Amino acid sequence: MRNRAPAVLAVFCLFGPTVSADAGGTITRFSVPGSIDTDPISINDRGSIAGEYFEKGFVAHGFMRAADGTITTFDVSGSTDTFPRSINRKGSIAGYYYDQSGNDSYGFVRASDGTIATFGVSGSTDTAPLSINDGGAVTGYYYDDGFHGFVRAADGTITTFDPSGSVITNPVSINRNGWIAGSYDDNAGTHGFVRASDGTITAFDPPGSTETLPLGMNAGGSIAGHYSDGATFHGFVRAADGTITTFDPSGSVFTAANSINDKGVIVGDYSDGATTHGFMRLAGGKMHTFDVSRSIGTEATSVNNGGLITGEYNRSQYHFRGFVRSPQGLLRQLLRPGT
Repeated sequence: MRNRAPAVLAVFCLFGPTVSADAGGTITRFSVPGSIDTDPISINDRGSIAGEYFEKGFVAHGFMRAADGTITTFDVSGSTDTFPRSINRKGSIAGYYYDQSGNDSYGFVRASDGTIATFGVSGSTDTAPLSINDGGAVTGYYYDDGFHGFVRAADGTITTFDPSGSVITNPVSINRNGWIAGSYDDNAGTHGFVRASDGTITAFDPPGSTETLPLGMNAGGSIAGHYSDGATFHGFVRAADGTITTFDPSGSVFTAANSINDKGVIVGDYSDGATTHGFMRLAGGKMHTFDVSRSIGTEATSVNNGGLITGEYNRSQYHFRGFVRSPQGLLRQLLRPGT
């Protein structure tokens, strides 16, 4: 099925963005006007951000924020809730939406011109795309009698898959080469996997892991995520050769690694037991932590190849707003693409 989104609304934040500085970065705060929550999910190399926002009544709508701060809102026609999950370099956005029943979900791809194509895996009651690469290939999960993985090529062809022994498959990231990372459950627990473009699937776990949750993969095949040792969660990065390095920001009692760029920069958030802070880990292991000023919690969700970080901060209980963090000084030089 193919349709066109209703007329979009192009706006700037009502009172303009709020800008503040931290050690090594400048943070710009933003929200969709009229929203009670703004949740940035993904940022591309042009600085465009995709995510969802909620109005009163907690109905979810999609938004795209351009690098100049212009915000465009959208919904899939006939949807009750729209959840963008990934934006590629061309500005195409993939995600899922719920129909009028409020029970069944379908996938969508929104092109940069606003045209929306919708789809579902044949025989499924739920289809949820979670990542789109620069070539327009999409991955995610679908549900029929269980949860399974799928990859949808740019021409619309859908291939389904599961790691051996899987009872729940959750693909979360596809890179430009068509490699897919995600997690799956079997009778022994939750494990990470990487699926090569030829369909070969390799399972992995950090040593001592009882639950492995990959969240992002870069063009070189490095995968970032977090894992549980049975007591709490720690960050990990798995190199393309299979080598796994684990890490935590200083003082962390819970680490969530959410995104990795092509230079191996990882972003996420951690708790020190009192509140949540953002972090950026460089490829060599050096850690930078940061907070949005006057927030009661900061969570970094995505980083692009220029070192721009997006995420959300807790302004007050149950009210989230978005931010973009731009690197400064030496950090900007270190993160510059091609260096």
